[in-house]
Amino acid sequence: MITVVRAGPLTTIQDQGRPGYAHLGVPRSGALDSRALRRANAMVGNPASAAGLETTLMGCALRFEEPAVVAVTGAAAIVKLDKVPVDGLIEVGAGSLLDVGRATRGVRSYVAVCGGLDVEPVLGSRATDTLSGLGPARLTDGMTLSVGRPPAASPEAAVSLEPDDSPEIEDQPEIADELDLGVWIGPRDDWFSGSELFDTPYRVSPMSNRIGCRLSGAALTRTRAGELPPEGVVLGAIQVPVDGQPLIFLADHPTTGGYPVIGVVDDVNALAQARPGSTVRFHALD
Repeated sequence: MITVVRAGPLTTIQDQGRPGYAHLGVPRSGALDSRALRRANAMVGNPASAAGLETTLMGCALRFEEPAVVAVTGAAAIVKLDKVPVDGLIEVGAGSLLDVGRATRGVRSYVAVCGGLDVEPVLGSRATDTLSGLGPARLTDGMTLSVGRPPAASPEAAVSLEPDDSPEIEDQPEIADELDLGVWIGPRDDWFSGSELFDTPYRVSPMSNRIGCRLSGAALTRTRAGELPPEGVVLGAIQVPVDGQPLIFLADHPTTGGYPVIGVVDDVNALAQARPGSTVRFHALD
């Protein structure tokens, strides 16, 4: 059992999401930085599908009632165990306090516990969906979390594992202030003028969240008037509202939208760690 001492502004339980239900109006959801969560789970010996915590900017603090093995990945942040800085695989004793501090680079940290977080799955996933409300509630101070049964590899075996010893543990990517994102053009690129999307940099707006990353910069010029009937949209879709400022859909995006989609970002993981003001450029994929 884990007691939440400090929940942070938006800490949620996430896994790799619930794909396959868009036809029912249910988004994929799941960790915004799916690679960071997979890395944390691999470090503690969990399967990639195990549920962990996703924090936002200010981290969280957790008291463990039983010994545990924990890993923290994602945003750069000072992690302390009973006020002592730690990193890598962390052996947490019974009664100890793990404090994931404020992100100094990036936005979201991921906390994995050997055995995974044991919450009731909804449509096959334990992910919190902030748009539809599916899945467990966001963390609040004082709530408790249950830990599942450890996998076949014991916590002691997980502690002895170094990242270089396992090809399943992905490298921690560098968090950049400037992103260059590959885009698959269409389906509504013919609603816009030329290559404007690729000609100018954009900035990440403070209005971004788990639903979408809003950008600010040169407005895209429409070549068609009117609006579309609602169409299906996917993870990474670049929707362009009437103000011409692109919006990139992230994990909790709606499954339909009425604004034209100029293209789809190939990999949105980097946007999970993009702070407001970060530069975003696009390039077209073949």
